[in-house]
Amino acid sequence: MKKIKILMIIVSAGVLLSSCKKWLDVQPNSQIKESEMFKSESGFKEALAGVYTILTEEPLYGKELTYGMMGVLSHEWVGYPTAYDEDGNYNYTAANAERRIEGVWANMYRALSNVNNILENIDQHKVFTGDNFRVIKGEALALRAFIHFDLLRCFGASFAANPAQPSIPYVTRYTAQQSAQLTVQAAAAKILEDLLEARTLLEVDPIYTGREVGEFEDNGYLVNRQLHLNYYAVEGLLARLYLYMGDYVNAKRSAQKVVSSSKFSFSTQDNLIRGVDLSGAPEHLFALQVTGLPQRSIQYLSQEGSSIFSLTEATLLSYYESITDDYRYLYLFKNGTGVSADRRFLLKYAAPSGDVSAYYLNKMPIIKLAEMYYILAECANHDGEDVLPYINAVRRARGVPEMTTAPADFRSTMTAEFRKEFIGEGQLFYYYKRLNQQTISGSDKNLVGLKAYIFPIPASEYEAADRVDNR
Repeated sequence: MKKIKILMIIVSAGVLLSSCKKWLDVQPNSQIKESEMFKSESGFKEALAGVYTILTEEPLYGKELTYGMMGVLSHEWVGYPTAYDEDGNYNYTAANAERRIEGVWANMYRALSNVNNILENIDQHKVFTGDNFRVIKGEALALRAFIHFDLLRCFGASFAANPAQPSIPYVTRYTAQQSAQLTVQAAAAKILEDLLEARTLLEVDPIYTGREVGEFEDNGYLVNRQLHLNYYAVEGLLARLYLYMGDYVNAKRSAQKVVSSSKFSFSTQDNLIRGVDLSGAPEHLFALQVTGLPQRSIQYLSQEGSSIFSLTEATLLSYYESITDDYRYLYLFKNGTGVSADRRFLLKYAAPSGDVSAYYLNKMPIIKLAEMYYILAECANHDGEDVLPYINAVRRARGVPEMTTAPADFRSTMTAEFRKEFIGEGQLFYYYKRLNQQTISGSDKNLVGLKAYIFPIPASEYEAADRVDNR
């Protein structure tokens, strides 16, 4: 399963999981017949659900690409399992770090294999009702772009440092044939192409058109679009990609489109106090629904766990600049007890208090409203304009006093704001990488000198294909 050559042949066994298990009965020994999977609209829906399910697994956004490996690489945590010690030192050839990196590569391309199977079949089957053809195809293209973008952010050089450096293969076909390894710039161009096509297709998305969708309409398929790569999630991804590429004009345009839509709002203090909405569900442009997330939170992010990521009180205070009225400081961390009295544990993914709506359950934020404001601040700073309206929008929402004068050091201010907002979400490492920042808080290493921002392509991939060094 480590080689793309193998991954392109094996389809959904062990992939589509709970909602898609019936497909495993069609041809359990090898492939699932396309004539069976794609003979109905429900087959396309379940295949798409299977891709989202892969992304929720622990080697990906269910742990390592959010609060796990990525949290260690960005030195968000003070305490973390000893198995991550080499990750914290950017020794990617150590056994545990190498295994995690191989897990990212293999599982992301496994997801892409399933996405491409959908895309290769969707134009050939006239089985769709309403706008579902455009919605499903748009989501599949967006997923292909999203997965490749994070692969690029892991295995490609910083765009700002060397866009001509060889990076990843951009896989667009469901085949055993090898896909060419592209430069950082060429891969980014492919991502952009898929996102622009996805955005056009998703212009029928109810979250964009405002069409009300009933819970029982189409078995609720178009309800809660925040759990899918919807129209505004694609616009948010475009803003993220454009900023990564240094295209401030289009980054501003896409981020502003999300903000001005008024489709998303910040979590309220009341919901935080009551423990109803710890992950900020109304803020999510796109979130993954991770089955068993509260149990993982206990295991990895609580004093009761066996493999724990944590902070000290002093570090937490420094993150929030000793502003103890900050809602994130007040409500998103739990004090340790006994021998762990000085420890603070993230509650962002803990079970909500009481009997709450399913809307707030098991949410792993992937793209959030706050990021759009920060992108607008980056664009304003680049253009020599006022950054305060965008920084203060988030500060107000978090119960923090607004800044009244422009920051003397924009980068230090933005880094502090970013760390506070995205702790445990995996975005801080990518933030540092976009800037190609040599040193970061919490580490004495030279990340640029160590090539720490570029994961090595797994050795097995060199055996399976004609690859060149990506670092």
